[in-house]
Amino acid sequence: MPGTIDVHTHYVPHGWPDVSDAAGPDAPWLRVESEREAMMMTGGTEFRRIQSDAWDPDVRLADMDADGVQTQVVSPTPVFFNYARTGEQAAKIATIFNDLALDITGPVGDRMIPFCQVPLQDPDLACKELDRCLDNGHRGVEIGNHVGDRDLDDAGVVEFLQHCASRDVPVFVHPWDMTGSPRLDRWMAKWLVGMPAESHLSILAMILGGVFDRVDERLKIGFAHGGGSFAFWLGRMENAWHRRNDVIGTSEFPPSHYLGRFYVDSVVFDERALRLLVDTIGSERVMVGSDYPYPLGERPVGEVVVKSEFLEPATRDLILRGNAERFLGLPAS
Repeated sequence: MPGTIDVHTHYVPHGWPDVSDAAGPDAPWLRVESEREAMMMTGGTEFRRIQSDAWDPDVRLADMDADGVQTQVVSPTPVFFNYARTGEQAAKIATIFNDLALDITGPVGDRMIPFCQVPLQDPDLACKELDRCLDNGHRGVEIGNHVGDRDLDDAGVVEFLQHCASRDVPVFVHPWDMTGSPRLDRWMAKWLVGMPAESHLSILAMILGGVFDRVDERLKIGFAHGGGSFAFWLGRMENAWHRRNDVIGTSEFPPSHYLGRFYVDSVVFDERALRLLVDTIGSERVMVGSDYPYPLGERPVGEVVVKSEFLEPATRDLILRGNAERFLGLPAS
């Protein structure tokens, strides 16, 4: 039987050219400490310790084989997006990292599917970089869930999403640049609270901002981390849409109408949460994601899906592989 498809993994190249002219004094760089370990830096600040599984395809393949993963979608690490820079600066950085990504995924063929990054703050440049990357071998795009104060219903972002729909390109939305309140500086709260909230807000913007009413239904868009807290609070959104339509009724239909328009990944770590996700979003819209290779990711990949007793075998197979095949435009196994 074919293995799992993991739609949510990240990479970091093992070094890259100096981008400080484009990214400024807090430019990302890699402090290599050994053949297997390095520290991601932003300027002079330590951001995250990583290991060779971030860049070495052989290490990744060994982990994939151990977890029964046939295919990884390999996406950028969001710290490299640089949406706060000019479009030209972000485009230069995107070009460098997108080309380096192919050095990691290229040698292993279809077992790793590269997703590119784009300068989302400039829709023309974003479309141009996406087209260049598709010509070079990328199969999709990862975007952050906002550009500064602009959410996914921003006109420029919608223009880019429409371009993705016209090219039948899957889009994976990852939360990033979580709120900077000092109340979130403890307990990794930016990741434990901020990320779920950001993902929820992204789907809210797509629905209540009328994006799904405006963008071609061919758009294939997925959200990381189970869509954040969206599934839990859909009922609250639905109630608000009906009771206070004068305030939030910017979408043509109530929120539940749009459930078939997007995907979410399964990286929720708990069978009860996965049950809610499947019951709310739909069994044909949940795909395995792991957040590999980062320490808050799921290992073994897809463990909650495999062990969840409430799933029928056919539904489990959809989540492990079938839904991702449809999202990625792969032949059904």
